[in-house]
Amino acid sequence: MGEQPDVQRLDDAAVEPRLARLDAVLGQLEQTPGRTAELALEAVEMLTEVYGEALARVTDLAADSTRALDRLTEDELLRHLLLLHHIHPDPLDRRVARAVDDLRPQLRTHGAEIALVGVQGEVARISLSASSCGGGAAALPDLVREQVLAFAPELSAVDLVAPAPAPALIPVAALWQRPDRTDAATVNEVGQAAGPLTSGGLA
Repeated sequence: MGEQPDVQRLDDAAVEPRLARLDAVLGQLEQTPGRTAELALEAVEMLTEVYGEALARVTDLAADSTRALDRLTEDELLRHLLLLHHIHPDPLDRRVARAVDDLRPQLRTHGAEIALVGVQGEVARISLSASSCGGGAAALPDLVREQVLAFAPELSAVDLVAPAPAPALIPVAALWQRPDRTDAATVNEVGQAAGPLTSGGLA
């Protein structure tokens, strides 16, 4: 049995420009009149359907292994294709949470914190706080939206909100402080000085 020929693999850096070029070529093809262009687009659609079905079967085979599914969804190219074919195994809220988790280390280098508030319908609400305006902090909102939409393209909006204020802390000394009795004592002294009221005093 002969040896299998070496297949040239593509890393992420090589895949990205190819995807961009593919989008550009398909865009030009869609605007090209004639039967030849129609046949070419039909061939692309059929290939996409077949490859999508093949990828769906791979995810079915990996369904019994959480680790295998995680490796599939962590790969940037596979995640893109799973989303493209609407067969990503993770629900929307989990994908948004993963996008936030992936962003957190990078944002902390800019002095920023991020947290997922929640996902309602097609809108994700995310809290973002930055300790300063320097060091590229102004570009952080766009970075967050781009990353979240890459994980969840079906979202219609990514709303960034200010984090909820932390609850006020009560000083420990105040817990042991007795209520101020000054006002109560003053009222009591005034009452004693006036003496008891009698009907004769009102005459």
